[in-house]
Amino acid sequence: MSETATRTTATNDIKDIRLADEGRRRTEWAERSMPVLRQLRDRFKREMPLTGKRLAACLHVTTETANLAVALQAGGADVTLCASNPLSTQDDVAAHLVRDHGIKVFAIKGEDHATYYDHIRAALAHRPDITMDDGADLVGALHMIALNRLDDLAPPVRKWVETLSAAERKALVSGVIGSTEETTTGVIRLKAMAKDGVLQFPVVAVNDSQTKHLFDNRYGTGQSTLDGIIRATNLLIAGSTVVVAGYGWCGRGFAMRARGAGANVVVTEIDPMKALEAQMDGYRVLPMEEAAKIGDLFVTLTGNVEVIRVEHMKAMKDGAIVANSGHFNVEIDLEGLKKIAKGPVAVREFVEEFQIAGKKVFVLGDGRLINLAAAEGHPASVMDMSFANQALAAEYVVNNAKTLGKDVHRIPADLDQEIARLKLQSMGVTIDTLTPAQRKYLASWDMGT
Repeated sequence: MSETATRTTATNDIKDIRLADEGRRRTEWAERSMPVLRQLRDRFKREMPLTGKRLAACLHVTTETANLAVALQAGGADVTLCASNPLSTQDDVAAHLVRDHGIKVFAIKGEDHATYYDHIRAALAHRPDITMDDGADLVGALHMIALNRLDDLAPPVRKWVETLSAAERKALVSGVIGSTEETTTGVIRLKAMAKDGVLQFPVVAVNDSQTKHLFDNRYGTGQSTLDGIIRATNLLIAGSTVVVAGYGWCGRGFAMRARGAGANVVVTEIDPMKALEAQMDGYRVLPMEEAAKIGDLFVTLTGNVEVIRVEHMKAMKDGAIVANSGHFNVEIDLEGLKKIAKGPVAVREFVEEFQIAGKKVFVLGDGRLINLAAAEGHPASVMDMSFANQALAAEYVVNNAKTLGKDVHRIPADLDQEIARLKLQSMGVTIDTLTPAQRKYLASWDMGT
């Protein structure tokens, strides 16, 4: 437990329970923009599809996540929640969930490395039937236990696991009937595990749902990343050169928002298809080696390591700003930077200055998700669809646990479509339907022009 924490009960570790009133007000405000999840919560309350299931969730502890946790609890789940990033927790929300809903929460904004992993330990100690991840931290730890790779576990988790018998370790892993994963980064990890034949239970890749990645990754990340950068720096985007590393759905969304704010946008990519798409979308495409010399603001959104390296930062102009909006703080080589630069010096909250050969480079949010470190993450309206996917995925795991293989699965297309339909309905938007003649035409092969 960090020095700033107040342990409210034996089953929680949060900053201050007295923050609960503010957390409740803000969570209720977010709920107004989450009509799809609200409908699912009401159905869950009637049908109780998660009754008797222990659910451990490692997610960003925000107002939107609070509404998901309440919906899962309404469905009968015994929910434990820990943070999926040391800087993303909203302490007032954590307090609200503990006080007003009795949900077990282990999360403190700014928690150190040891506390972060002790909170993951606490979630695993819940002995979940279902895990819910945003970056595969819970699933990753469970698989290190299953493969007896205890040295690869963080010390707080390893020390706890070493107190368990072989039978208890086996039961911890075998007791999980399935998992869900929120992020691109986590899904990449899980598909690699499935390919290597080590995945121990089925996982639903929530990120692969169209109502997740087409909206959350593009519109959510696009807006919230720009929001976090502006809150941290008060930077004028108009007229600046913004370098976007990665042109997946997150990169596309941020590039679109940066251009909308008046930036000259440069895209770096390693995928020829995505680079071609960025070029056709009207952006300048360059290697990072060249982009480093001209950028004012650099943002990584790749899910990979060392996207911005020491040689790039050495080439940057004086006053360049570097930020990350990928899940983990590995996209900027901060360790390499610290070895060759003077600093860091905190110049604003979430802004650190490094000096390289007389030039200043500013790093935002310790290289962590800037949209959650310095801002509030995605708008509730877009998280409505993402967390509707999470809730339905948990129900899907329960209903299909006996038939799902040890692989990475998608939510069925009809559920994805239903989320889109409900979202349109909540927005007051109606669409056309196929006529009988159109259905026949689309289903035929022998009808010509």
